Amino acid sequence: MQLSDFLRALRESGTQYAFYLHRQGEPAHLQANCERFSAASLIKVPILLAWLYLEREGQLNRNEWCSLDEEPQVRGAGFAWMMTTRRLTYHDVLLMMITTSDNLCTNLVIRRVGLERLNRVFQTGLGLAGTVIQRKLMDFEARARGLDNWISPTDCIHLFALIRDLEPPERQWVDQVLSLNQDDRLLKRNLNPDAVTFCHKTGSIPGVLHDWGYTPQAEVFLLMQSIQDERAALDLFGWAGELALSPSKA
Repeated sequence: MQLSDFLRALRESGTQYAFYLHRQGEPAHLQANCERFSAASLIKVPILLAWLYLEREGQLNRNEWCSLDEEPQVRGAGFAWMMTTRRLTYHDVLLMMITTSDNLCTNLVIRRVGLERLNRVFQTGLGLAGTVIQRKLMDFEARARGLDNWISPTDCIHLFALIRDLEPPERQWVDQVLSLNQDDRLLKRNLNPDAVTFCHKTGSIPGVLHDWGYTPQAEVFLLMQSIQDERAALDLFGWAGELALSPSKA
């Protein structure tokens, strides 16, 4: 599929969307009809970068021990709630937050950092003006009260710059963690999973699908919400992934 054909299909999808593609040596493409998206599990990328920011400030340490029993044992994505080992370093908690999108691990990180401090780092430390965290993961009561976690296409583009600007040891660790993400059903769905190393994070709740990430050759994300036809939306993710990540494009 050509980029123009994909963009036409996206415009006709009947959803709120934002698509960004920047292949090395080519102009960047951004097409969006919405500026505020429910972040779903994509909020875990800003949380990861906020942790690193605070670690640089001497306020946190990945080697600190964490008890998995300090938070309600929420389920959904991840399996930390089932583990017999109940103490991990925050290094491993952060690893599971990204690779298996573990909701219990995410809530433990939120507990350690604090919602107010996370939002302050998003805004003033990382320059993510449209990223807000208002609730923990799987907190359905808070969501029913209208509280949610939010992100913007502008911030999703800025995340790429934040990662590029990390110190080499931090960048190496973030690349490794994001490359181990176990969810390949969105932008990688039409590709051989071993054909490309994609550092990325997905997010999904009912009516919402996101995938954001990068390779050495491309930066790409597709955010979609108000989805009525999930099968059609998944087709769009597959086509977007082919445009951005296909080895023939390298």
